[in-house]
Amino acid sequence: MTGKTHITGGIAAGLAYSYFSGMDPIILTGGGIIGALLPDICHSGSMIGRKLPVTSRIVNLIFGHRSFTHSLLFLVIMAFLLKAFQPYDAVTAGIVVGMASHYILDMGTKRGIQLFFPLDYRVRFPLTTKTGSIVEEVIFSLLALASFYYGYQAIYFYI
Repeated sequence: MTGKTHITGGIAAGLAYSYFSGMDPIILTGGGIIGALLPDICHSGSMIGRKLPVTSRIVNLIFGHRSFTHSLLFLVIMAFLLKAFQPYDAVTAGIVVGMASHYILDMGTKRGIQLFFPLDYRVRFPLTTKTGSIVEEVIFSLLALASFYYGYQAIYFYI
């Protein structure tokens, strides 16, 4: 999936979580965006990889693409580190749900993700799409609609 689809997925996930949890929608949305981009640190051509090229190349050399940074192990480690070193639950929740949205979206691609790293087994949905395809544009549009819906709901109920 492209960066814009991941960002929109992170926004939708953060706002939906805000709606159901009652946490601050703005903080969850910001965390969702960060979390939605973070797993692609392993790819130097990604949005985050272009911002942190040295880190991206090192992570890619060690783990490759869509392996460790796309795994439940990485998700748990990040959740633990965030919980231990920053005091705001909404930030941790936003980043974690953003990462989860990234994983779900990448499971919809032909290559899938190595969800159970270090096991060499890729997880993908039975129906997949190609990055940048018309199907991805439809997914992007549906995520945008979900963002508007949950954004309205979360802000309406939060304020």
